[in-house]
Amino acid sequence: MVLGETYTAGWLALIMGMLVIFIIIAIALYIYLSFAFTAIARKAKLKSPGLAWIPGVGPEIIAFQTSKMHWWPWLLIIGMFIPFIGFLFSITFAVFAVIWRWHMFETVKRPGWWALLCLIPVVNLVLYGITAWGEK
Repeated sequence: MVLGETYTAGWLALIMGMLVIFIIIAIALYIYLSFAFTAIARKAKLKSPGLAWIPGVGPEIIAFQTSKMHWWPWLLIIGMFIPFIGFLFSITFAVFAVIWRWHMFETVKRPGWWALLCLIPVVNLVLYGITAWGEK
């Protein structure tokens, strides 16, 4: 019985350690993206660049504001909570997020096709950094 408890404690410690590492990485990414999108908002001369610090939707708000598109795609968020069709609303909202980023990059004098490269996980962090702090 003692051997089984040792394995259980070991697995629990491993899972907790991985959870702590995941949380630290998530907080670091949140801070990095918030600083980057705040800098992008300042380059785009938005009135409230601090909106980038809203957890979860801050970068989307900045991309939306710099694109100067209509507000109605935000209604898609409500549709995501409707059973069965929520998946379609989620896909549609993701498409609009790419379009907003395309216009955001063009607003701050970067190539719009970078929005497609932002679909690659690590590349997006590099491109946001270049857009925020790079010279043009």
